[in-house]
Amino acid sequence: MALMLSVASAPDVWRLQLHPEVWLLVAGLVGLYTYAVRVVGPKVVAEGQPVVTRRQLAAAVAGITMLWLASDWPMHDIGERYLYVVHMVQHTVLTLVVPPLALLATPRWLADLILGQGRVRRFVRLASLPIVAGVAYNAMFAAVHWPALVNASVANGALHYVVHVVLVFTAVMMWMPVCGPVAEWRISPPAQMVYLFLMSIVPTVPGGWLTFADNAVYRAYDTPLRAFGISVVDDQQAAGVFMKLVAGGELWVIITAMFFVWAFRHQKEEEELDRARRPPASPTAPDAGDADEAGGSDAPLTYEAVSRAFAESDPAPEPETPQRP
Repeated sequence: MALMLSVASAPDVWRLQLHPEVWLLVAGLVGLYTYAVRVVGPKVVAEGQPVVTRRQLAAAVAGITMLWLASDWPMHDIGERYLYVVHMVQHTVLTLVVPPLALLATPRWLADLILGQGRVRRFVRLASLPIVAGVAYNAMFAAVHWPALVNASVANGALHYVVHVVLVFTAVMMWMPVCGPVAEWRISPPAQMVYLFLMSIVPTVPGGWLTFADNAVYRAYDTPLRAFGISVVDDQQAAGVFMKLVAGGELWVIITAMFFVWAFRHQKEEEELDRARRPPASPTAPDAGDADEAGGSDAPLTYEAVSRAFAESDPAPEPETPQRP
């Protein structure tokens, strides 16, 4: 009897839900990217230059795949209907994974064709300025955790779609100064690390709020039928921990990788400058064989080397003794 009640009180989380609008979106993106690469690219790219690199193709495949997984069943349906933590996983993929991959997949010639030289380009340039993009993204990130908006978007599919579109757009603008296809719009590597560090602070605010809340924050997720037996409080606490550790931690991993890449590149440039500053070798300098035999020009001076040098040198002539008359 208890087993029957348990089954009756558990929702059918894995019930298949079809989303043809998501399939059309993914198919449209694949078709447009393929057309741009195979038809448009060869006409605008200089002869001998690649239309896209392997890295850009890999980023395009990964980005479209992650967009599909985050927008289709089961992640979308579980996150929208049952578990808020899955909803936060979906938002993290749509803001911190898909946008940078999409920008890395976009070659410069394609970005110039999309942006043009008019109002669209000026608007995107303004929206992608670090201060503007950072403030807009953080404001939108805070808005999607506002209980009134969350409850309304879960109940209204059109509103939910608009919220996701605005969230993804602000995320793309936020990533533009870091890995955008327009090189002159990107900031320096040290500034990128500081910028991403500031972006990692905001997820900790709603994350901490959800982690320590002891009552249901979102009415839309406070339902009697609980998925996998997870209570509404445990669900939102898990969402808070995910935002604090995973969402913020992902940016910290990126910052760490960027630091080591920048440091190694800076060290290599310094070594090249040092070699360029060194004076040319003197024509009377000993040849390589003599240098190797002596232990190298940078070898430390030892007692054996000094003794060997004295032994090989000609003895100094003895001073003549003056004869007495």
